[in-house]
Order: sequence, then C-alpha cells, then structure tokens
Amino acid sequence: MCGIKTIQAFTYNMDRRKFLKLFSGGALLTTAGLVGCKTETTSTDDSSASLGEIPTDSMTYRTGKHGERVSLLGYGCMRWPTVAGTSARDTDSDIDQEEVNRLVDYAIEHGVNLFDTSPAYCKGFSERATGIALKRHPRESFYISTKLSNFSPDLWSYKESVAMYHRSFESLQVDTIDFYLLHGIGMGGMEQLQKRYIENGVLDFLLEEREKGHIRNLGFSYHGDVGCFDYMLANNDKYKWDFVLIQHNYVDWSHAKEVNPRNTNSEYLYTQLAEHGIPVFVMEPLLGGRLASLNDYSTSQMKQREPQRSVASWAMRFAGNQPMILSVLSGMTYMEHLQDNLRSFCPHKPLSDDELLMLEHIAQNYVSYPVIPCTSCQYCMPCPYGIDIPTIFAHYNKSLNQGNIITDTADSNYESARRRFLVAYDRKVPRERQADHCIGCSTCRQHCPQRIDIPRQMRRIDALAEQLRRKK
Repeated sequence: MCGIKTIQAFTYNMDRRKFLKLFSGGALLTTAGLVGCKTETTSTDDSSASLGEIPTDSMTYRTGKHGERVSLLGYGCMRWPTVAGTSARDTDSDIDQEEVNRLVDYAIEHGVNLFDTSPAYCKGFSERATGIALKRHPRESFYISTKLSNFSPDLWSYKESVAMYHRSFESLQVDTIDFYLLHGIGMGGMEQLQKRYIENGVLDFLLEEREKGHIRNLGFSYHGDVGCFDYMLANNDKYKWDFVLIQHNYVDWSHAKEVNPRNTNSEYLYTQLAEHGIPVFVMEPLLGGRLASLNDYSTSQMKQREPQRSVASWAMRFAGNQPMILSVLSGMTYMEHLQDNLRSFCPHKPLSDDELLMLEHIAQNYVSYPVIPCTSCQYCMPCPYGIDIPTIFAHYNKSLNQGNIITDTADSNYESARRRFLVAYDRKVPRERQADHCIGCSTCRQHCPQRIDIPRQMRRIDALAEQLRRKK
C-alpha cells in the first residue's frame, strides 16, 4: 500500500497548469463564441448535496443549434424497467409500461425534456414504450432523440434503412424527430460507414428529410475508429452536423486509450467538435456504471469533500462541465437513479479547478487497475452458447475494485476474498452461463464497440475462477 500511496500523491501533485490547460482545451472556447450555445445560469447553492426534496424548477438547460432549450440531463431509454424488476437491456422480461410512465412523468416534472432511444434498445421495444409514455404529455414539453440502428448487413440497403427510419415515427407516435443520429459511426471502420450510410444513398435521404423538417437536428454517435470521426467532421461543410454523441467521462477525457487502446480520448473528440461549433451529447458518463462504484481510496477522496453526494454524481457533474455539452444521457432503470442524477443537474454546479484535479487523480488511480472496459451495451448478446458476457465482466470488475481478487495464498485476506468472489459469481451468473462455457467462436467480438477481445477475457476469468476453486 505504501507504493500505491506514493504514486497517488505524485499524480495528485502534478503540474496544475498543465492539467487544467489539457482539460480546458475545448472549454477555453467560451460559450459566447460558439454557434448555438450559451452559458447556463445556475445557483451557487449546492442543492445536490442535500438528500431533501428535489426542486422542480432548477434544471440546468443548454441551447442547441436551432434554439432548442435542452435539459442538461437527458433520459437514456435503453434500460427501461421490466415487470421482473430488472433492466430491459439485460433480460427478455416485458417492459413495465406503468413504471416507465411513472419515471417519465417524474422526469418531466423535474425539468427533463430530452428522451433518447433507438430501435435496437430493450430488445427492440424501447421506442414503443417511450412513445406510449410521452404521448401522454404535450408534444412541446419534450424532445425525442432516436437513431438509425442498421447494424446488420441485411439492413444496409436503402429500402431497409428507410423502412427502419419510418418505423421510428410510428413507434414513437410523432410527426417530427427532434434529434436523429446515424448510430455507431466508427464500428466496422470506413468500409461499414460507406456501406451503411453513404454508398446506399441513406445519408442523402436523411439530409433531405432534415430539409423537409421531418428531422430537426441530424447527427451521429461515435464508437471506435477515429478515422471515421475525422472524416465526418472534415465533411461538416457538406453535412452540417447539428450535434454529435460521444463517450465522455472523467476517465475517458485523457485516459481512454489506457482503458482500451481502440478508444479515443474524449478531450480530442470534444475539442474537435467545439472548434466546429457542434453541440455534444454525452453517453457513458458513468463508464457503463463503473464510475458509480469505485475503490475505497477513491470513494474516500470524494466523501471527504461532500459526504452526502454520491460517487456517481461526481461523474455526472464532470460530464456536463464543458460548455458545448448539450445533454448528458443516462440510462435510468429505477427511481433512485433518476433522483440521484436530478440532484446533479437541478441545478448543475460546475466543478472547480481543484475538483477537476481530484477527478484526474482518481482517473489515474482507476486506470492502474486492469478492469475490462465493458460498458454493458449488450451488443455482444445473445451469445450462441448462452454465456452471460456483460454480467461476467461486471462481476469481475466489481470484485477487482472491491479487493476481492487475491491470488496470493499467503495473503491474510486471501480466503475471505476467494469466498466472496466465488459466492457472488455463482449467485449472479448461473453455472451454465459462466466463462468456462466459452468455446472462442468470436461471434461476439465483431459487435463490441469497445473492441474487447471477449474470448481472451473469458479464458482469463475462467482460469482465475478455477484457480480460486482449487485454492491454488
């Protein structure tokens, strides 16, 4: 532990000006000088530090390219609750429409007006559930964001892609889509980008739909190959992107490649978009939930500053800290998730320089742990052999952060940590769905936006579990 503490002290005492210059690379482009954005007005009182009543009139808003007043907290509709009490992203159970309605009502009551979905979310039922819930509210009280999720080659044709586009209007029960995205730019590289959107004429069609007013804002979500991102911005004069969705959090800001070499630092992505005057949507503000549960040392750093604020709230505040961030999308299955996030944005309290340095220190501490960069997006599922890939990765990462992965049998905590890892593994993942059933077919790899070598990680986790079961 002495060695770890020495490293932590060194990183925290890094050159403040160097870090803040790095962090402020995009933020130094002041909001007043950027197209379509203006500085938000927020209270100096830290209402989010209290667990009392959440105000209904304090949501922070940002302004989009065409004057849209968008809530800084956006509702990601990829994890709607099910009748089984779980997330529809993780199970085949039916969506609990009554609970969806309750969450939407509460969100709108507290100022949330952006709801982001996709034909691919919740096993294909998210748009329908979202449309039913929102239809009960005046159309002018919310913005809809959805995507052209034509991932499979059999959907790449002009006919199939346009049909998917039209089905979104039907499912959402709207005549206009406020924010429409090309889903997953960068997945599959330039070849897929060309085939999915450009060579088939689909992007030209969407540009025409924007001209007709059926789409108010056209953008894309970025995953993977940075060459695709650069290509889209290089052609901004032609496409005139209204917004872009990127993965952004205090780890990915300058350490994305340390988490996953195939990822791109969000500092680069954000700065490039800010220089083009393109507002930004944020996905994965909690890095697939991993920034909601940190190791004890990092948690203590946060709690020493604000004991009542959740660990997750620091990540949410960071995600909305830069001026060109239009909305931070968070998938919220349960009311407590929604309420905690609302406390971070009702109103949003910008982070101080010292708080930013603390989060950079925590980020450096985080990337020193060999966690698997899974965001639980479920694109790898279903596994043809029934393996529960995201849950296995989540268990491994949580065990690592909690100190329950110890392989040194001489360690005084070895036996208790071994039991905790194995008991929780068997409880969360049925034996027939555990890592030892992976045959290495690699079907999952091509679908992973994080480009994780899933079979290799499965072999590693299986070897660990077998070692712990044998007590060796």
